Parts: sequence; structure tokens; C-alpha cells
Amino acid sequence: MPGEVLVDEPADGVVRLTISNPEKRNALDHAILDRLAELLRTLDAPAVVLTGTHGMFSSGYDIGDLSIDSVGAATSDVFAVEAEKLVAHPFAAAIQALEAYPYATVAALSGHTIGGGLELALSCDLRVAHDGILLGMPPAKLGLVYSHTGLRKFLDAIGEPRTRELFLLGRNVDAATALRWGLVNRVVGESELQETALDLAEELAGNAPLSISGNKRVIRELLRARGALDPDVERELLALREACFRSEDLKEGVRAFGEKRPARWRNR
Repeated sequence: MPGEVLVDEPADGVVRLTISNPEKRNALDHAILDRLAELLRTLDAPAVVLTGTHGMFSSGYDIGDLSIDSVGAATSDVFAVEAEKLVAHPFAAAIQALEAYPYATVAALSGHTIGGGLELALSCDLRVAHDGILLGMPPAKLGLVYSHTGLRKFLDAIGEPRTRELFLLGRNVDAATALRWGLVNRVVGESELQETALDLAEELAGNAPLSISGNKRVIRELLRARGALDPDVERELLALREACFRSEDLKEGVRAFGEKRPARWRNR
């Protein structure tokens, strides 16, 4: 069964989008990502809260189906196409729609927030976590070269040393560490999470919309200008990521994930 995005209006001026894919720990599949992009392009609420169901925010890309359906006897080209379809295009569209949303967005991290789920949360204006969750980036455990646009977001938020630690070690960090690093803005008890997120959203919704949208645009453009790459370098980085989709190590990383065992890397 595909996942879904539940929509409700818990307060005046606030729309809540809830990721629901409980059988896969709220993994981000095509249905969820497409729906998020669609909703964020059409909503006009002064504040949006993004959260998850069943004690989880999101476990990241839905690579479970990929490991079952595509790795086995698939050729490298077939696997590469399927992998890129999953972790690139629909995810990029959802992220772009979230970043372009003109008004305030708050991520209420209702449980563990991993991989693409963490980038989704980092794309919101504010993040509130409860004190029992873990946050992490596992590309190094999967053999995945992450997008340069995604990595830039982490460099802007938490700096170079912590981005290296997060991506190169591939370990999870607890909520208190995430607060110190700047990955989240607030940490509260689990029972307080939704109320705190809604309080922030209501306050944001009550502020001047021209100010919110204008200041978001200024921040976005300043960050974009600071992170601008030479076009030739950007093409090289895109080629590096595309080559990763065709690598034996990514196939092995996904297979090992599905089989719940350590990967046997071949560096090719």
C-alpha cells in the first residue's frame, strides 16, 4: 500500500500535513512525495505544520521496494534508473515546493527523522523535536552520493565539521545533540510536541504575511548566492551523483539494507 499525506486544520490559519506510511516507518514513497509537492504548490495557509504518524517523522527514502524489486537480477542500467527515480526527481520536487512555500513552515518531529526525512525537516523554517528521537543521515551506509544541493543545506545550517560527521560517519544523533548543532530549534517532551508546534505555527500565522514571505525570499536568495557553484563544477557534481546510481556499491548497500546485514563494499 502506498503512503499518504493526511491534511487537517488544527488552528485558525494553520494547515497540518501528516506523513503516513506506518508499514514502512513513514518512508517517503512516490505517492507521499508527489502529494506533498502538489499540496504545497496550492496551499495558501499562513502557516503549515509538517509531521508524521505512528511515532515516526520519516525514515527517509523508500528503498525497501527498490531492494526487493530491482536489485536481484537487475542490470546496472535498470537499477540506476529505478534508484534515480526514487531518490532524485519526486524528492527534489517536494523539497523545492517546500522551500518555495511563501509563508511559515514548522516541522514537528514526532519520531526518528532519518535521511531524506531529515532534509525534508531541514527545509522547513523551524523544527521542533521531542526528546526521545534520533536524527541521522545514512548515505555512507548505503553507498549513496548525496545531492550537492542537499549537502549545501546542511552546511548552511550546522557548519562544515558537523556536516562531515553526520554524512561521513552515518551515525544518528539524539535530540539534545541536534539542538546544540542547530538541526532543530526546540526540544520538548513527547506529550508537548504537537502543542508546541501548533503554538509556534499560530504565532507565525498571526505575523505580517508580507514580512514573512519577504524575509523568507531574502534569506533564500542570500543563501543561494553564497552557495553558487561554477557551472562546470556543478555539472561534475551531478555526474558524480549519477555515476553513484550505477555503482555496484549502491546496489550492495541497498541489498544489505533489505537483508539487514553489513554491506560488503567493492569501491566500484
